[in-house]
Amino acid sequence: MKKNFAGGLALLLLLCASCTTPTSAPQNASSLPPKISGNTPLDWSRRLAESEMARKGDSLVWTADGKAKWDYAAGLFELSLLKLSGATHDKQYEKFSETALGSFIETDGAIQTYHRNEFQLDAMNPGRTALDLWKFTRNDRYQTAAMVLRQQLMFQPRTPGGGFWHKLRYTNQMWLDGIYMGAPFYSEYAQLFDDPGAFNDVARQFRLIDEHTYDARSGLNYHGWDAAKIQPWANPKTGCSSNFWGRAEGWYAMALVDVLDFFPTDHPARAQIIAALQKTARGIVKWQDPQTGLWWQVMDQGGRKGNYQEATASAMFVYALAKGVNQGYLSRDYVPAVEKGYAGIINNLIKPDGDNRWSLTQCCSVAGLGGSPSDGKMRNGSFDYYVGEPVVSNDLKGIGPFILAGIELQALTRTNIQ
Repeated sequence: MKKNFAGGLALLLLLCASCTTPTSAPQNASSLPPKISGNTPLDWSRRLAESEMARKGDSLVWTADGKAKWDYAAGLFELSLLKLSGATHDKQYEKFSETALGSFIETDGAIQTYHRNEFQLDAMNPGRTALDLWKFTRNDRYQTAAMVLRQQLMFQPRTPGGGFWHKLRYTNQMWLDGIYMGAPFYSEYAQLFDDPGAFNDVARQFRLIDEHTYDARSGLNYHGWDAAKIQPWANPKTGCSSNFWGRAEGWYAMALVDVLDFFPTDHPARAQIIAALQKTARGIVKWQDPQTGLWWQVMDQGGRKGNYQEATASAMFVYALAKGVNQGYLSRDYVPAVEKGYAGIINNLIKPDGDNRWSLTQCCSVAGLGGSPSDGKMRNGSFDYYVGEPVVSNDLKGIGPFILAGIELQALTRTNIQ
């Protein structure tokens, strides 16, 4: 692993002291010393990637008698490895991703453990990795697998307004999570394979979720919306769930910034998506913890007993904000919040794990709405529900965004890579 590049986290923290912040953001200058100086953001991405690759081994590879599944979190991790391979020109990351994801895809494009009739938007997300592998390798089976996933969207159940249901069993429900799972894949496929009509549909998904989940008071989005307004977790007047879950907002922020990679520059909805990203960014920095730079599991209730600073959401926010600045969608006034958030993860949530490995701690394992949980604990969207879900280390829903955040931070601080 490369070490001691100029700048690193020491540069990040020095920069914080001299930058201005958005007027709605907390003051983000930090005097926290870096845990380990002389390491660039890209060093940290490599360090966490290689630690997780060693921990996972071949457990993400499909075998007939194994437990690996076509999974959105694994797909996100493998996508981050492909992006890291592109940033570092280190083929080990591409090889790991191709071995893992490629094990699911048959020569005819059939996908092991994927069941179209479940109509899960979650199943779309690994399709982005398949598309990137197709671009890396030009192996036709990856393109064919992406076509299989695209066909699901042709038949995906919809709300009366045209919004994709999150899953077949979640009738008339749109979740922030589902926007990330579906929209970037849908848009990338449309760009690569000349499907211009798809962009209107993608824009509709963003418009509906913004219209129904955004809360002007907080600047945040509720986790889910029930178009029928009948779910136990739904407000009977608005159909919204009752709290602002950090990772749900993180999924949404990443969806906004990622979909713009593929959205046509002359499409009339592009400006609306950028405006939604800017609005979302303002809400995110409003609730950044001023001491640590991190974000809370329930975003607007940081001082409440049981709440905690959560890693996956924090990594997602740093990535989305940094990329937004790098792409020119967000002002550089956001740089201090980005840098403080990233330093907060390094200083508070990254821990040595022995054997020269590192761990990302304080990750919410999983959270959702409704359904029939096996433990009998109803997913009612309450504060107690969100803070009561298991907290783990090294959840791939945090590792992947952390790797991507380091790539964007490297570009943001213009660290010299030799």
